[in-house]
Amino acid sequence: MLPNQLITKTFSLEEYGIRKADFHYQLSSEELHQITIDKNMGVETNSGTLAINTGEFTGRSPQDRFIVKDEVTKDKVWWGNINIPFDEDKFDALYNKVTDYLSEKELFVRDAYACADQDYRLNIRVINEYPWSNMFAYNMFLRPEEDELEDFKEDWLIVNAPGFKADPAVDGTRQHNFAILNFSKKIALIGGTGYTGEIKKGIFSALNFILPVYKNVLPMHCSANVGEDNNTAIFFGLSGTGKTTLSADPDRKLIGDDEHGWTPDNKVFNFEGGCYAKVINLSEEGEPDIYNAIKPGAILENVIMNSEGEVDFKDVSITQNTRVSYPIYHINNIQTPSVGENTKNIFFLTADAFGVLPPISKLTPGQAAYHFISGYTAKVAGTEEGITEPVPSFSACFGAPFMPLHPTKYAEMLSEKMKASGVNVWLVNTGWTGGPYGTGSRMKLKYTRAMISAALEGKLDHVEFEQHPIFGLEMPKECPNVPAEVLCPRDTWQDQEAYDKKANLLASYFKDNFEKFDDYANDEILKGGPIV
Repeated sequence: MLPNQLITKTFSLEEYGIRKADFHYQLSSEELHQITIDKNMGVETNSGTLAINTGEFTGRSPQDRFIVKDEVTKDKVWWGNINIPFDEDKFDALYNKVTDYLSEKELFVRDAYACADQDYRLNIRVINEYPWSNMFAYNMFLRPEEDELEDFKEDWLIVNAPGFKADPAVDGTRQHNFAILNFSKKIALIGGTGYTGEIKKGIFSALNFILPVYKNVLPMHCSANVGEDNNTAIFFGLSGTGKTTLSADPDRKLIGDDEHGWTPDNKVFNFEGGCYAKVINLSEEGEPDIYNAIKPGAILENVIMNSEGEVDFKDVSITQNTRVSYPIYHINNIQTPSVGENTKNIFFLTADAFGVLPPISKLTPGQAAYHFISGYTAKVAGTEEGITEPVPSFSACFGAPFMPLHPTKYAEMLSEKMKASGVNVWLVNTGWTGGPYGTGSRMKLKYTRAMISAALEGKLDHVEFEQHPIFGLEMPKECPNVPAEVLCPRDTWQDQEAYDKKANLLASYFKDNFEKFDDYANDEILKGGPIV
């Protein structure tokens, strides 16, 4: 991107209902960094990175995320406590209040786009109240070249007003913050919260509706990389399962770390132009790519630093959800453009704290759809107050809060793409072995890496498999650089009867969770669940 002073585009915000605003267009990251410092809205760390505090909200607020219910959405969206309906008239009135609030203010406007595959590009105009929010948009969305800005016309508008507070009794919100998607007017309206993740996840949620409904593209909450053989691998996984760690491979180029689409012609493309990573307990040894990406141009959120500007990544006094955003070019080994072809392997990552699931197993299309819909991992003792035993955690499609359609829609698309491309799907347990949390031990990272490498290199294609007696999963009996006794979880427990009880308990959790999907799932998916 060329410096701001070379971009000579003029327009008015009047068309959006914002009057007499003094706005800055397409400022560079460096300029936005400095303005944030000058306005005392952020500080600089000893590495020259901008550090800001997002205020009252340090994470997403799922109960305050709404979708306008209208002719476009009423019969397509899976309404409920994830996709909460919002009245059209209430949206219009609230939008007018927000634009009145932004009128006559100093604002920051950016044109950007999502979807690295040009066939699916979504042009976005972002209007921000705060400079660091606009810098976040620079980091996270794809950045147009100067000549692309001359005739730029947005497909979607993001209006972001952290300082505006709604009146729930009048405006129809739950409390004073809100993030609302209007698919008819193609607007994401965000107010009352400074948490930048609402900006990125708003567009992700929009694409999770647009792409499958209109483009036959499967949207995915996953990371992806590509090898020298031009084969793409996809990694699904909830927080703490190793998605970022395992997709960062020195022998493979990173396509992206969070949001992707899978096209009808078997391409995988990144939605984003950057990364938004957790930094709790971050170390150079553990996560070198993320650690080294924290430099000028990155934004740290809600971290604590000492008087010398040194960040303490272990300090969670503000939040455990400390974050960094940075443009993807802060990572060295990246795929340019962020598009991969020839998808050959998918990995579902789970940190099973019950110590039940195999460290790697191969899934049938039905099992893949079942586990995709389930989106299982487990919380361990100490992660939340009151948790003393492992607790199952299910998030449909490994990203339920961002999926406007019914999860079985995405799962059926996944099954179809699996069959059409001949892709292998693997369930990888990065959690416990030899017993549950507190008794067993965490699976060694070197073993997990070896198993994933073996799958990617085709070294598991011709080995003998055995079926898990309860979950029906196909477990390899051998794998290069992994002891054979590790591969069957029951064999790692001293008390195998205790294993059987725990496995049946986990199977019951899966079945209980899946009951709400039974009426929507086809027979193939239903047969993909536990046998017992």
